Amino acid sequence: MAKLSDVLSTRSSQGDSSNNFKNLIINGDMQIAQRGTSASSLTTTGYRTADRWQFQITTQGTWTMSVENDAPTGSGFRKSTKVLCTTADASPAAGDVVLLSQTIEGQNLQQIKKGTAAAEQLTVSFWVKSNVTGTYIFEIYDADNTRAISKSYTISASGVWEYKTITIPADTTGAFDNDNDASVFIQWFLGAGSNLTSGTLNSSSWVSPTTANRVVGQVNLASAISNYWQITGVQLEVGNTATPFEFKPYAQNLEECERYYELCIGAYYSGNVNNGSFYGSGVNFRSTKRATPTVTRISELVDRVAGTPYSEHINAYGFRTMAQANNSYAQWTTLYKAEIEL
Repeated sequence: MAKLSDVLSTRSSQGDSSNNFKNLIINGDMQIAQRGTSASSLTTTGYRTADRWQFQITTQGTWTMSVENDAPTGSGFRKSTKVLCTTADASPAAGDVVLLSQTIEGQNLQQIKKGTAAAEQLTVSFWVKSNVTGTYIFEIYDADNTRAISKSYTISASGVWEYKTITIPADTTGAFDNDNDASVFIQWFLGAGSNLTSGTLNSSSWVSPTTANRVVGQVNLASAISNYWQITGVQLEVGNTATPFEFKPYAQNLEECERYYELCIGAYYSGNVNNGSFYGSGVNFRSTKRATPTVTRISELVDRVAGTPYSEHINAYGFRTMAQANNSYAQWTTLYKAEIEL
């Protein structure tokens, strides 16, 4: 039987941490993309490709977002998220902004001990690649207490994967709410207008942010068509040192994503029915949702014989399908999406 010390030594050499679930980011390796792997003509904010990653924009160019089979060689990563400019905006208006972000629930952040004398530092690490070199801005924004800190990082070479680490100081002011709502926005800026760039970058400590100090020095990725920015291997952890990325089994990664977005199937079949409303299957979500989601019919998986299916009695655990039958029998198998993003 192996000794515990030998097991721990082996884990250490393999980059394993005794602190399981150390990564506060979900889907940092971009493996899960339930909505699809490509979305084009983007001019509005939304979740488009890789799960948990939101593209945010205010009138700064037009973009394509995609999950690419491209990652740093030898890193263990196989996919990355890419943002590509398809309509340029070389002179952004004062209020323009474009960025990629992930939002974290307050109850997943309590180990940081923010707002107490024992508050912890944080470290974010990631791989990044772009054809536009220069200064980029990363920000952590505390939505519970309206406090933020920005840090810059530099892309030095065009079209080359580069590994970045950023350490965030502890904040003894303002505890995170211990709930299932949005407490922190983790944000990588790709461009911004003068409203966010005309001051002095707030990089030394957490403060109540002055808008002009949030994104100072940021390059404008929207300056030309075909400019791109890619990211993978994103990890946010407690402490002042970046540790090896926490690779999770695919099924676990998917389950964490499904807390916010899940594809599910509802079905019904009955013969010899009169016109009216008919109950279909009860759908149990594979993963309990963050809160009661919005359930939307996407498409029929088999030919439908009945009125348009819909859903009712929705809660965090599932829902029931319904339809108005207009024939002698009712039948449908329908694909739904359940969504409750932060």
